[in-house]
Amino acid sequence: MPGDLTERQAFLVLNALPGLGPIALNCLLDAFGGDPRAALAGDRRRLQEAAGVRPEAAAAIREWRGHFDPEKEEARMEKSGVAFLTRADPGYPRLLREIHDPPVGLYRRGPYAFGHPCVAIVGTRRATLYGQGVAKRLGAELAGGGFCVVSGLARGIDTAAHEGALSAGGRTAAVLGTGIDIIYPPENLDLYRRIADKGAILSEFPFGRPADRDSFPMRSRILSGICEAVVVVESDLRGGAMATARFAGEHGRLLFAVPGRVDQSTSAGCNQLIRDGATLLTGAGDILAEMQYLGGLRPAPPGRGSLPAQAEGPAGLGPDEERVLHCFLAGSSQGPGELAEQTGLTDAGIRVALAILETKGFVSKRADGAYEGRGTGRED
Repeated sequence: MPGDLTERQAFLVLNALPGLGPIALNCLLDAFGGDPRAALAGDRRRLQEAAGVRPEAAAAIREWRGHFDPEKEEARMEKSGVAFLTRADPGYPRLLREIHDPPVGLYRRGPYAFGHPCVAIVGTRRATLYGQGVAKRLGAELAGGGFCVVSGLARGIDTAAHEGALSAGGRTAAVLGTGIDIIYPPENLDLYRRIADKGAILSEFPFGRPADRDSFPMRSRILSGICEAVVVVESDLRGGAMATARFAGEHGRLLFAVPGRVDQSTSAGCNQLIRDGATLLTGAGDILAEMQYLGGLRPAPPGRGSLPAQAEGPAGLGPDEERVLHCFLAGSSQGPGELAEQTGLTDAGIRVALAILETKGFVSKRADGAYEGRGTGRED
């Protein structure tokens, strides 16, 4: 057994070796009782008996010192402020542990430790202005409502989703299809830094790993695996977003799709997903209703902490929803702008509060975009 390696270093080595995909890696660890050092010290016959481990991969494991230097990797991590999380670490996303081929480890830059429910927003790099606007609005509404918005830092929909979450002062995480030190696309350097400052950048790949035909599907399974729901905003019939949607089905995640024009290629994937059973999405309220994060069950908005039970009104509403609902007691109709002026809440906060109130039956949306109360019978 390579006694000069710590367990974490052994995980780093196995994670970086060529020819070992996630399924083979997990089979290998199962064959050696979950001990990465025992796997690295295994003889060739026993290595090849592990399901999915091909002869060339077994040879790479036996000769790992010629492929990877864990001490050099640790030095790069320390210099870059990056941590390597194994499945035993508390910062490793809980839901990701439950999929059939979870990463043996994740590189993470940033302070966020995935303590809140996550929703993935994904879509095409060739997004329309409509798609970008929808993604940004959803990102802001979900982040403002306490969710962590997860996406892939790519151009188009991914960028808009991250920007929306950051605009609401909420949580967002980016999952990369490259090593954590490679920023792609390069114009998202500033966005990368802002996410790393308060959220999290994740990758299962070692430093210096470029993108290839395998890395983006591997990234898609993590995007789905981390989250309780996946939202596809715009997508062609093929591409990374559709791969993430397929993984959502395999992982048992809620799947939403934003409808688009029938003659728009970037909406063809979403329209097909809806036809095949995905939930049609028009706003964050659809997600809140489907996930049943109502009353005390929904996550607390950022910066406010968890609301104590006594902070909720008799209908199970939080302070923001109570404040907005009060504006409807006289039975008048109100637009989001008017409500923002009366309550002092942000636009994103108003949208989330209205979505919750509409889902619970306190208000209804009119054709002109204004809202009106449904006769709550409450008086102050």
